[in-house]
Amino acid sequence: MTPQVRRNDDTQRYELLDGDRQLGYAEFRPVGTAVMLPHTEVEEGHEGEGLGSQLARAALDDIRAQGKQVMPMCPFIAAYIRRHPEYNDLIHPQQRAVFGL
Repeated sequence: MTPQVRRNDDTQRYELLDGDRQLGYAEFRPVGTAVMLPHTEVEEGHEGEGLGSQLARAALDDIRAQGKQVMPMCPFIAAYIRRHPEYNDLIHPQQRAVFGL
């Protein structure tokens, strides 16, 4: 089975699931018209499998679909955006200078 990402509003996490097993998550916090992403974690033993990137992509695509901006406080999410400039337009104005925009 291919892991799937779902947004869980109750826990404020994007959860990466393989069936019923959680392989990772990205926390989110709504902040006005933006969404802060403070922390991302992949289960030990699954690092390097692209699961963090799958989480980042799903979270950013969902934030875009909501018409919101992102505040990438998590170093992993920030690095993902640096490697994928197609998400630069989502960066909240208060953080654009950090990305050289």
